[in-house]
Amino acid sequence: MKRNPLATAIKLAMTGVIAGSLAACGGSGSGSSGDDTASTGTSVGPVSGFGSVYVNGTRFNTNGSVNSDDGIERETQLEKGMILKVRGRWGDDGQGDAEHLDYDDTLRGELQSASWNGPDLLDGEGTLIVAGQTILVDRQTVFKGATPVELNGVASGTYRVRVSAWRLDDGTFRASFVGVKPFSDDFGDTNDVEIEGLVRNLDSVAQIFQINGTEADYQNAEFEDDLEPGDLADGLAVEVEGFIDSNGVLIAEEIDDEDDLFDGDDDVEIAGAISGAYDDASRRFSLNGITVQVNDSTGFDDGLQESGLGDGLLVKVEGSFRNGVLVAEEIEPRDSDAELDGVIESRNGEELVVSGVRVVLTGNTLVEDDDDDNSITMRTRDIEGLRVGDFIEVEGRQRVSGGHYLEAVKIEREDGDEDGYEMEARVTAVTDSSVTVLGLTLSGGETDLSGIRVGNQVEVDYFRNAGGDYVLNTIEEDD
Repeated sequence: MKRNPLATAIKLAMTGVIAGSLAACGGSGSGSSGDDTASTGTSVGPVSGFGSVYVNGTRFNTNGSVNSDDGIERETQLEKGMILKVRGRWGDDGQGDAEHLDYDDTLRGELQSASWNGPDLLDGEGTLIVAGQTILVDRQTVFKGATPVELNGVASGTYRVRVSAWRLDDGTFRASFVGVKPFSDDFGDTNDVEIEGLVRNLDSVAQIFQINGTEADYQNAEFEDDLEPGDLADGLAVEVEGFIDSNGVLIAEEIDDEDDLFDGDDDVEIAGAISGAYDDASRRFSLNGITVQVNDSTGFDDGLQESGLGDGLLVKVEGSFRNGVLVAEEIEPRDSDAELDGVIESRNGEELVVSGVRVVLTGNTLVEDDDDDNSITMRTRDIEGLRVGDFIEVEGRQRVSGGHYLEAVKIEREDGDEDGYEMEARVTAVTDSSVTVLGLTLSGGETDLSGIRVGNQVEVDYFRNAGGDYVLNTIEEDD
């Protein structure tokens, strides 16, 4: 299987994402990306790979250093899913040069509870409560240090977490990355707790305010980056670090105004899942807490139409960031969180069975031939070209509700070995002798499965034996 660093961007434990992924694309400029149409600007999004560092489709060359107040100084300390701000330049060839890398925890503190909306922990959304803050986790969330299975119903005081997330308009957060450590451990920062949010109910005499429903006492706080106590005002976005006392009060040790995701008047590109319904009247939707404005100049790619915008749709938006609103110049469907290389064994209308895996096509599924980007067509015009016996690569979204299957985002016909198949996705079941991935139960054969857990993102090489059973060749956890 061709390994695409972006396709592995969204690893989860309850899925992923998917992840979410974001990027920013600047105006005209030049750089060593090798592309004459290189752009300069700010790219903000989850890390999707390393060597040097991948953010939203671009491999940025870096000097290895990271600017952070949260114990992260080097690129090697970053994890996939962490939301990174990259200032630099890049081209359409996927290569770029980073001038600055900035990382900042969104939240940090004690994990007080973890719960999921359904019986299958790999399906749908869930909620974490960290330092009194509500954090939504979904198919795009990357977990490190513990899986959702291990976190489900956990007692308060068991774990400490760091969260990289998008702050939503209602004061909750949507997590891109959740790092977990035993409560006795820490993340290399001097302060146990960090909360981002808006100042509310400021009392400058008592030197207290509310932040996301938590009372913060700033009598002894140090103010950072030219922020002064007199600058505090209701509605100001701040980062507060400190500890929570026995009364549930956040005793602030450091306060800083929250860094903007994008520099003023940036041209950006951002990707993720649309949150909430599309407002037809205003022609706006929300993406990772950012308001996106559609207008008559907005272009739609790969068969997507304005009428198709809706809650949960994964999209990539390119446009201009003006006065806190992203004015969309181009919108296209988003990439996937799982891959499959195999042979079409059967086809029934909108569904294929590919090397034992159920694959469902949608109105936005793309079909590509022989690595030729110019041959991409919409599924609706090319479904009849998919024939039993074709060897294909499928990029899609792993679904577990309504039966486990792979929802195809893109299908590429390719030459391949019909006796050997590969897939990259999450484990949904495991025993001493078998593992289930993408709804397909594979016999372990001689493979050691002792280190494989439900929720792991894995790379699987397998085959079908003479008896018709699917058997593992190799299985590796994809970190």
